Amino acid sequence: MFLLIFLFALPFSLCIRLRAGLQSNSLNVMDYGAVGDGQTDDSPAFLKAWGDLCGASEGTATLNIPKEKTFLLKPLTFSGPCNSSNINFQIEGKLVAPNMGSWSGDKSMWISFDHVEGLVVNGGGSIDGQGSAWWNACGNEALHFNQCHGLHLSDLSHLDSPKNHISLKSCNNVHIVNLHVTAPKESPNTDGIDISESADIHIDDSVMATGDDCIGINNGSSYINIKGITCGPGHGISVGSLGGNGAYNTVENVYVFNCTFKGTQNGARIKTSQGGSGYARNITFEKIIVEDCENPIIIDQQYDASVESNKESAVEISEVTYKDVHGSSADEKAIHLQCCESVGCTSITLDQINITSSDAGKQTYSVCNNVQGTATATNPNVPCLKEGTSTAEPPIGFPF
Repeated sequence: MFLLIFLFALPFSLCIRLRAGLQSNSLNVMDYGAVGDGQTDDSPAFLKAWGDLCGASEGTATLNIPKEKTFLLKPLTFSGPCNSSNINFQIEGKLVAPNMGSWSGDKSMWISFDHVEGLVVNGGGSIDGQGSAWWNACGNEALHFNQCHGLHLSDLSHLDSPKNHISLKSCNNVHIVNLHVTAPKESPNTDGIDISESADIHIDDSVMATGDDCIGINNGSSYINIKGITCGPGHGISVGSLGGNGAYNTVENVYVFNCTFKGTQNGARIKTSQGGSGYARNITFEKIIVEDCENPIIIDQQYDASVESNKESAVEISEVTYKDVHGSSADEKAIHLQCCESVGCTSITLDQINITSSDAGKQTYSVCNNVQGTATATNPNVPCLKEGTSTAEPPIGFPF
């Protein structure tokens, strides 16, 4: 009430300037010349709006991308650091990528956020990479975040990326929730979320149908918590691949909980190449449902074995737990633990596993080479592991 009386007592022109100042941190891309017809290049308008958004100095700075509009964007980067530590990129409408012939310069990324802290990307809209033309050529990442600490990404649909739908690099303290990622089963390299060199990542309650990994956890990543993901089609949730071309790679402290794999090529997977070095350790897949999945449980320490490499070295795989995994396998080989003779896999635990064949007339079996660990209440039997003792312990819960 006091504010209203104060405004009415002021000259009209001053009221207008005060009102503009009070609302200066809430921007609309349409006010910067965006058209939103899906045909006009709206990239310049978005970059102009970003300049003001990133330059806002107080409170939460919000850029609204309105619903019922389609914005054609050519490759662009939203760069920080920004003045505000709370930047909200609110996508209520639809962002679409240009056709292949309209791309120029760097073709590795479409939309990139770089060095933006406290970034929130949400709004209920969609991001359409229109990637089908790229799938037989060299794809590019649709939505890329580099050094965006404190990122919150939620409530969006991601469609048909030319390559990875979402990639995180060198990001810490990230929360991702309620995403829908969709691409055809045959589309190559269309990972849902790719993570590298990042820590303290939480991905929850999302649906992903892709032509590659629903979630890929790559080198330099740690403290990754994944919960409530429905994956299919796709290649499962994968750690790796690691150690390619003789590289030293590491991943540790990964917890995947309460996830479902439907008709996927893989379920819970760890893949490393011989000739590399480093480690993949302290990794847990718990309370997993597999439905008609080709490789429900798979550790492959000889991934890409066709490539000539040093057979005496490999990424060390240890402290891996598969607990409470149930469902059906499209292949009779339901558990595949393939480790190197020179290094092997250690401290591998299977507990309360029951995977039957999708074909009622067949029996599942396991393959297990150069693995040390225990198997408790596990079907199919894993003969190279020692028999463990069932503890009937409650779920581990998020340890990180």
